[in-house]
Amino acid sequence: MITTPEHDAKIAKMTFSSVYPHYVTKVEKKGRTEEELLQVIEWLTGFDKAQLDKLKDEKVTFETFFNQATLNPNAELITGVICGYKVQDIQTPLTKQVRYLDKLVDELAKGKKMEKILREG
Repeated sequence: MITTPEHDAKIAKMTFSSVYPHYVTKVEKKGRTEEELLQVIEWLTGFDKAQLDKLKDEKVTFETFFNQATLNPNAELITGVICGYKVQDIQTPLTKQVRYLDKLVDELAKGKKMEKILREG
């Protein structure tokens, strides 16, 4: 799926710190914990809590965030629709990575089992 250059630029410039509180709210409203959210983010990006706190404090953009991340090799197993896009069909790498994260947060909020979210079987 082709996203527009404007859409991709908007995502690249968004800061992780501005979106993170929304992730926390979304999962906590559905009875999940911030610790589970951190586990999901670490699985995808390789960042532990201390690294995430530093990135939030530095107000890094998603572009910087994912440039510094070590994406899980199983990230390509993340499929489905998020924000109206099929994740697996997004062509722009950064937009795809951000949507991977959105999809994982969505799955966590929807009550999926952690081993399914983390593509362990």
